[in-house]
Parts: sequence; C-alpha cells; structure tokens
Amino acid sequence: MNPQDLKAILGSGLLSFPVTDFAANGDFDAPSYAKRLEWLGLYGASALFAAGGTGEFFSLEPGEFSEVVRTAVDTCRGHVPIVAGAGGPTRQAIAYAREAERLGAAGILLLPHYLIEATQAGLIAHVEAVCKEVRLGVVVYNRNVCRLNADSLEQLAERCSNLIGFKDGIGDIELMVTIRRRLGERLTYLGGLPTAEVYAAAYRAIGVPVYSSAVFNFIPRTAMTFYKALASDDRATVNRLLDEFFLPFLAIRNRREGYGVSIIKAGAKLVGHDAGPVRAPLTDLLPAELEQLDALIRRLGPQ
Repeated sequence: MNPQDLKAILGSGLLSFPVTDFAANGDFDAPSYAKRLEWLGLYGASALFAAGGTGEFFSLEPGEFSEVVRTAVDTCRGHVPIVAGAGGPTRQAIAYAREAERLGAAGILLLPHYLIEATQAGLIAHVEAVCKEVRLGVVVYNRNVCRLNADSLEQLAERCSNLIGFKDGIGDIELMVTIRRRLGERLTYLGGLPTAEVYAAAYRAIGVPVYSSAVFNFIPRTAMTFYKALASDDRATVNRLLDEFFLPFLAIRNRREGYGVSIIKAGAKLVGHDAGPVRAPLTDLLPAELEQLDALIRRLGPQ
C-alpha cells in the first residue's frame, strides 16, 4: 500500500491491536487467531495492528512473528489493512520490518527499541535506519525508552518520506501540542496510551482525534459506540461509558504491572473468544478479578 494511502486510512477511524492467540501449551494458534480477526473485522475498524504491544510482540520468536503477520494479512486481505509491529535493536527492527513487507503488510508500527535509553541523535538514527529499509509507511510509537521530541521528529519527517505517523504512549500534553503544531498535517497522529478511551476527549481537543482501542478486542460494539459518540460530541454517551465501564475497568487493570495486556485477554475469554494465556513474564488475572471484569462486561449487554 502506498504510504500516503495508509496515512489517510489510519486517520479515518478507530484502530485496534488484536491479541495474539496461544494454545494451552503456549504455542501460537493460527486458526484461532484467524477466527479472531474475522470476528473483529465485522465491526468497522479502519486498520488492525498485528504483533503489536497488545499482541505480545515482545514475547514472540522471529518465526512466530512471521506466522502472526502472515495469518493476519491472509485473513484480512481486501477487507482491513494490517500494520505489523517491529521493534527491538535497530538491526532486529529492520529485519522485522523487511519481513512484514515481504509478507504483504500495509505498514509498520515501529515499537520502542530494547532496554537502553538513548540520546535524541541515537533515536533519530534508529528510526531513520528502519524507514530507509522499507517502502511501507511507518508509524513511530513514542513510549518507554523511545521519547522523540518535536525537533527530532521534524528532522525525521524531512529525511523519511515514508514516516507517516506518530503514536503517543507517553501522555505529555505539552510535547504533543508542540509536535502537532510544529508538524501540522505532515503526519497522522494516533492516541496510544493504555485504555486510550480515557484520554480520547483531551487528545481530540488538541488535534488527535484517532486512537487505538484495546478493549475493541472483547467489546467491539461498545468500543465503536464510544468512538462515534466522541466524534459526534455526544458527551452524555461518552460520560456514561466512562462511568459505567472504563473507570471501573481501569481500577482492575491498575492492580498489577502488565495487566494492560492480561486484562484484554481475560475479556476476550469472557465473551467467548478465548485467546489463551499470556506469556511470562506477564501473568493472568486472578479469579476474583475475572469475576469483577465479567460483571462489567455483562452490564454492557451483547457485543
């Protein structure tokens, strides 16, 4: 897909990151993953991100990464564009990006590099190296050890024509406003904080109307209802869903580190689309927490 075409698609509607299906023994379960994508594809997401953060990219072996991306591309071909995650050390990120391009992905989400902090010059070199190795559109994910400032992002936008997007997972409003004002329409901007719905109104006010929804994995109808209510300034619906679901959901999610992924897989299991366990070092929800999440989901009605 042409990078500019992908840019337009990413800025046009709700996005989501499907969880990755694992069998009871922990192996990737391709048939189950394909069924998940077919189900989620019915609800109108503009694009899906395979092997992203919610998809446990950080726990996949290279061969599994290829299987995940291949399954996603083959299942969604002609229906929903697939953007593949790529990350880790620079050469490894390049290898993942090239493989995703070979497999037919529509674009790349460049996840943070591994472990070590870096200077702005180092981050620029890292992102530029990946962009230069593929023809696909690239979205950079500002999160954890990858914290690009406005000057750095402006340099990258000048050097890399296929850098089409900026996904924010930090929540620094001053930085986000500066980037948005400085780069204008050069990039598409995505909200990427965990449980993005809680931040969506604030981000929309500063010119970032699109975000990726993790809860789309198990309450896709509600996730889309919330997005449409936000887009139409239906504050009553937005506030009702925040009070009835999202804030109580956060109270469960925030109990333990890593629950940002675990609670999504738990939700999928509760609605009849079990994706299997999370992989270590993540841990699954406790039984009492599952019961609390189930009560929240049931209150929303059929999905």
